[in-house]
Amino acid sequence: MIKNLSFDKPLYVLAPLAGFTDLPLRSVVKKFGADLTVSEMLSSNALAHGSQKTLHMLEKSPLEDPYSVQIAGSDVDIVKRAVEVLNEQEGIDIIDLNCGCPVPKVVGHGSGSSLLLNLPLMGEIIKTIKETSNKELTSVKIRLGFEEKNHVDIAKVVEDSGADFIAVHGRTRAGKFKAPVDYDAIREIKEAVKIPVIANGDIDSYEKAKWVLEHTGADGVMIGRGAVGAPWIFHQLRTGEEHVELSLKHEIIMEHFDKMIEFYGDYGAILFRKHTHTYSKGYRGASTLRNQVNSISDVTEFRDVLDNFFGKAELA
Repeated sequence: MIKNLSFDKPLYVLAPLAGFTDLPLRSVVKKFGADLTVSEMLSSNALAHGSQKTLHMLEKSPLEDPYSVQIAGSDVDIVKRAVEVLNEQEGIDIIDLNCGCPVPKVVGHGSGSSLLLNLPLMGEIIKTIKETSNKELTSVKIRLGFEEKNHVDIAKVVEDSGADFIAVHGRTRAGKFKAPVDYDAIREIKEAVKIPVIANGDIDSYEKAKWVLEHTGADGVMIGRGAVGAPWIFHQLRTGEEHVELSLKHEIIMEHFDKMIEFYGDYGAILFRKHTHTYSKGYRGASTLRNQVNSISDVTEFRDVLDNFFGKAELA
């Protein structure tokens, strides 16, 4: 089993989120409490064809140990080639197959949650990854079904195809991100399979994470949107401290900004505008700050404004 990864106690995982869970955010949550980070979803087609942009997205922080790379694909041969490319990359511990993405562009190519409509193909792809990969583990992220729930059947195919663990988003593809999350269904999967199960979907607070773990009996929680603007949720789970001091939030926000500049260069400041908007929610003077940073692209000025605001900030 991977060093630093154990299912003996609940596992706290940062979910892959396109446009958000890049290297800077992953390194921050890893430093402040997450057990496992996952790359943004990568196209197996792009990997197989050597896309430089996609290879850049594979880069990880030295803190990311263990590290999982998530791929999407629907063609067995192309997935095999993508895994062979990943085999040449150091520092990857897990290859994760996305069988849950509901985005039309992904589903239209037969990838993501589309695979839930063809369980034999899904199983074949999982087996191919497992047999081809030189990485320690193979995992799969699923939803509860495409239009209707058939979650236990899906989970059993995942297990029978050789996956080492499974992450379950508690909605069908039809439920997108709006329908209520069915935590009972996650519990039913946990009861039906022997491999570890990670619960995912609308886990947006420390209290909710604790409740989901208890209710589902899952081996861990995977948090995505709940960590955007509040990456300290992993610190709360790791320490058991519900209250997070404003000084720690300030430290985490500044660390995130610095990592953005380190990874993206000066353009990182512009990219950080969206993060500033989410971080400042609930603070006095947040709308003034948002308007201010929308017109700043100079790194030093941006950093000073952030440092000043969050260093002295008060909750509204």
